[in-house]
Amino acid sequence: MSTTIRTCLWFRDGRGLEAAEFYCSLISGSKVERTFSADAGHGTFSVIDFSLGGARYQILDAGPHFTLTEAVSISVETPDQSETDRLWEALTADGGEESNCGWLKDRFGVSWQIFPKRLTELTLSADKEVSAKAMAAMMKQKKIEITTIEAAVLK
Repeated sequence: MSTTIRTCLWFRDGRGLEAAEFYCSLISGSKVERTFSADAGHGTFSVIDFSLGGARYQILDAGPHFTLTEAVSISVETPDQSETDRLWEALTADGGEESNCGWLKDRFGVSWQIFPKRLTELTLSADKEVSAKAMAAMMKQKKIEITTIEAAVLK
């Protein structure tokens, strides 16, 4: 017997399937795997199992008992700036909100971290000066602009 592990996101507004389908449309190798809805006697709920690029998630769409928070986010390391830009634009559209250091909240209230792989390389550099300069430049940004960070590292 194998164990299945999923991160579960609590939705409260009946838009869980819409959100899962939207997320799957953005990231290759993603799919809605199954859905289940029922009436629990005191209200209906839905469970949506999906994967994003192979990472397993579940949405429990079950009413106003709990809210999403920035304490849980989906972190996406992109291969390059153009993919960072594409995801950033899609996730902040239609009511999403930009935050600092590559963080955003989408129109459903889910928090995301979107950043190019190059940011990881610079901030985790063995050269402590490079790492410090990259971190300082990143802290000034909302959406990560890697060319600005690279320029700061070269100063």
